[in-house]
Amino acid sequence: MDRTVPKTGSEEIELYMRTYYSLLRSTHTIQLETLAEAHMAMESSLHVKARSPLPDISAIIYTSLRLPACIVDVDYVILGQIEKSFLDAHYSVNEWEQVYAPVRRRRMHFDGEHTLAVFIASRSDIDDLIPMLTAYQIEWNKLHLLLQSPAARAFLSQNADVVEPLGESQRQVLAAILQVDEEDLKRLEIVWGSRLLPILSKMAAHKKQIGLRQIAGSLADYRRATAYWWEDLNTYLRKHTDPPVDLDERPIYFISSNTHSLTNLMTGFALRVEPELIAYIEAREHEGLLREYREIEADGGATHKNNFLYYVLKKYLSDDVAARERYRDSEAALGIQRVPSRHGSDLETQVIEVNRLRTDWIDPRALIGINPEILAASDAVIVNVDYPLGLAAYELLTRLTERAAHLLGVYVMGKAATLNGRIGDVVICNVVHDEHSQNTYMFENCFSAQRVAPHLTYSMVLDNQKAISAPGTFLQNPRYMEVFYREGYTVIEMEAGPYLSAVYEAVRPKRHPQNEIVNLYAAPFDVGFLHYASDTPFTKGHNLGAGNLSYTGIDATYASAVAILQRIFERETQRLMGTRQTYGNNGVVSPLA
Repeated sequence: MDRTVPKTGSEEIELYMRTYYSLLRSTHTIQLETLAEAHMAMESSLHVKARSPLPDISAIIYTSLRLPACIVDVDYVILGQIEKSFLDAHYSVNEWEQVYAPVRRRRMHFDGEHTLAVFIASRSDIDDLIPMLTAYQIEWNKLHLLLQSPAARAFLSQNADVVEPLGESQRQVLAAILQVDEEDLKRLEIVWGSRLLPILSKMAAHKKQIGLRQIAGSLADYRRATAYWWEDLNTYLRKHTDPPVDLDERPIYFISSNTHSLTNLMTGFALRVEPELIAYIEAREHEGLLREYREIEADGGATHKNNFLYYVLKKYLSDDVAARERYRDSEAALGIQRVPSRHGSDLETQVIEVNRLRTDWIDPRALIGINPEILAASDAVIVNVDYPLGLAAYELLTRLTERAAHLLGVYVMGKAATLNGRIGDVVICNVVHDEHSQNTYMFENCFSAQRVAPHLTYSMVLDNQKAISAPGTFLQNPRYMEVFYREGYTVIEMEAGPYLSAVYEAVRPKRHPQNEIVNLYAAPFDVGFLHYASDTPFTKGHNLGAGNLSYTGIDATYASAVAILQRIFERETQRLMGTRQTYGNNGVVSPLA
């Protein structure tokens, strides 16, 4: 079939990927140093100064936020899918410390010395992790050279015990040593905090030379990991729900989002403790938040106060143990189950029985046009997975569609880069080009701008967009984006294509094709994708390494979450109205009115 979507125009990206996959076939340790030239030749939009001798602070911040703090001591990284893979290779990872990255969810264990074990859920984890580690090592070694000067050694020696924030004069001196702007150094100091000077001392002491080895990486291993996920999930539910929930038998609405938005909407906890939240920001003297709250109160409802309260709730729960316990009690009262994965990647699944929800607690926006009494008769279950990375989405949804008796809807909420919008905007696509399969999927997205815009305060909604599912965040460069942008593609993300490949296999009698234009308009269940913009890659270096979504991101996240929950309640009401029956006075069966 003739293609209407052009090739990426970036042979350098493809060469880079072929290089590290060929190296990973080795049974011996490979050195990231061998990838440095291919990495720099790619000219990644997230590593714009890769070839420069000067530090790329945005790239350092981006990688630091997505790698665990122990990375400063790591010299050896091992990759595998499940615990058994590591144990068979004589790595007792179950006895190592589990470590976490601030903004990248991935299961990792550190041996306390120099070895990091990383669980990979799909090939996308490799495409994400290797460029990230390579970029980190390149930037480490730049700083290592800059820190060899007499001025640098004197500064580190004089400030060896300093843990408090740098003073203005100290920052000026250090910025000159590192040859970076003072504002960039401030941003790095925010991310590294009190570890700034200790990390720089380690960088000064030695070059970074990370070795890498993959101990398991077959397609069978990936599928085995998701099989464990489904079995563990069902086993947990049979033990912890009364009556037991069997996902193999219940109608399911599948959601891919995060672990807080939906539960906050369902419990209504933030709305019920509003006075506590305001007292909290007053006590902490959060002047910006107080000013925001007063403006919301004064505008007569033009601003969505609920989104603001959810933002404050996150801070409140992180500081107050008793409040966290009360929040968990609210979830327990609704029968909301949080089920962590046990054998493979770091994935939490939430399971919610629709008929156990309290409609007097739910955010009222999700119930607009809904008869709450009808939902009480529902036998449906909402299964929400913590947003997976790339091809892990395909593996998870494929496993669910193989086992679930009745799939009612697939709803995806996640981050994306936008080529025509602003950070915090919501983008809605109905065409997705998947770089993994080279397919272009066309489908009816059940969401439109009208469903999301009423719940937004600061951002806009762009619907009827076209998206690219890229292989990785670093695996993009200006030429890659410009080629697609000329063809009308304005959104870059990683999961929509893999999810749609799984949707194809759920509705067609064969495996998803390669390099075709695929029509999914006839899908027998709801399909909906909402992305909120977290990056604007046409602005070089302007990404989540350079800033964060803050309240703007919360606004877009909850507007999207409200739209998803409202859609599920609407569809479930329609389903129950169509299937539940009652006998009229004349004994004739008629639909429930």
